[in-house]
Amino acid sequence: MNVSGPPLLRRFQPHSIRGRITVLITALATLLLIPTGILGSMLARQAFSTAVWLDARQEAALTAAAWRAGHFRHIINPQVAGIDLVQVVAPNRRVLAASPAARGMPPLTSFWPSQQDPMQDLQACTHDGFGCLRLSALRVTPGPDSPVVYAGRPIEGFTPVTMFDLLFTAEVSVLVLLTAWATWKVAGRTLRPVEAIRSDLATVNVNDLDTRVPVPAGDDEIARLARTVNSTLARIEQAKLTTEQALRRQREFAADASHELRTPLAGLRTQLEEAQLHPDETDLRSLLRDALLDVERLEAIIDDLLLLAKVGATAPGRKPVDVSELVRDEVARRTDRIPVRLRLEDGVRMHAAPRHLARLLTNLLDNAQRHARSVVEIGLRRDDGFVELWVGDDGPGVPVSERERIFERFARSDTARSRGRGGAGLGLAIARDIARAHCGTLVAAESPYGGAMFVLCLPVSGCPPHTDTAPSQAAIRGAAGPYAEPPRVENVPAPLNEGHA
Repeated sequence: MNVSGPPLLRRFQPHSIRGRITVLITALATLLLIPTGILGSMLARQAFSTAVWLDARQEAALTAAAWRAGHFRHIINPQVAGIDLVQVVAPNRRVLAASPAARGMPPLTSFWPSQQDPMQDLQACTHDGFGCLRLSALRVTPGPDSPVVYAGRPIEGFTPVTMFDLLFTAEVSVLVLLTAWATWKVAGRTLRPVEAIRSDLATVNVNDLDTRVPVPAGDDEIARLARTVNSTLARIEQAKLTTEQALRRQREFAADASHELRTPLAGLRTQLEEAQLHPDETDLRSLLRDALLDVERLEAIIDDLLLLAKVGATAPGRKPVDVSELVRDEVARRTDRIPVRLRLEDGVRMHAAPRHLARLLTNLLDNAQRHARSVVEIGLRRDDGFVELWVGDDGPGVPVSERERIFERFARSDTARSRGRGGAGLGLAIARDIARAHCGTLVAAESPYGGAMFVLCLPVSGCPPHTDTAPSQAAIRGAAGPYAEPPRVENVPAPLNEGHA
């Protein structure tokens, strides 16, 4: 059976990061420590060999000096510890004198130093009884017939070199094991927060997104990972809440839209069925007039729904707009029952979608004309990078508790419930969505005339770069920056250019 290399390696590869780090560090430590141990052993061997030859040279020199002085003739007493094999050999290879350990032995080696190099270190392996020897050969006199002193010792057996080898082997083994153990412990302690993050994330489900992972102390990679995970969980939770809110609003919107569409359809059906049952008693002109009114109401509701969908789905195309001229033009083409007072600052320009801005103004004016008794007023000014526009009237006003509800879709005040005066309840919702699409705010307040006043605040330069959608109203309200809700909704400035349309 042929087993390929990579699958076999993968079979023995650790599955955890802790194990992989331990194996990697242990392998690196082994690669570094083994050559270090070998080098240390080689240096120890070299130092021991050098010491042996130095001792052998010293013993050879002492023995040669004693021979020249005639202190002994047959028995040599070694004077250097460890050097117990000493011989004095004549040129005819006859042993003239020997130490007790070398008595009765032939010459320790056949090597004969020359007159030019009278002392030589050598290693001889000719004696079966002793094995290999480390010897130092020294000529006793400079003459050609000088005897030679051999001094040395065997190199086999348990020597300090062997002890050094065992010591270095044990040291390297212990260091490798300590490295593996320390790496395993440190990696485990380091990765412990990751395991805590993993276990906490494993408990997170779509129904419980408020769980947060523990953030370890410090500012290392794991701490930043924990903070990023918590931030991601917070965004997911916020997205879930936003989605649930959007779904809830869609369901409410669908229910309200079906109800609002059913009302004119039911009225139209009733009129047609009554005309079908009593054709002789039906006034055709009255029937057609009422039917057309219901159809116009259906068209208005459908148009408003389409506009709401467009405003919420796409960002408006913005361009420089003279808001002062836009307000005058929109007021001039209307034929309202109450003349509109203009309190406009000239030359107020901004980046906006002209058609959307005109529709917002139209909806506010329609609402004011529907509720006003005798006064409808439009004001406009530019202040600190913002355009502020307000539409006020002297009608019944909006209670404080209702000033947010009236911006909901299909929400109408009690005075607008009649079929003749009331709208579909989408005008103010469309106006606020247009304001949000321009990264602005639209709020309700009390006018100086006792009625309602709607204040629009838009940034002159439009939405910030790279902003595809406007921030939510909650975000605008909580902001302390340029989209914060204007605090001056009830402080109307003195008229600049007052007029009537």
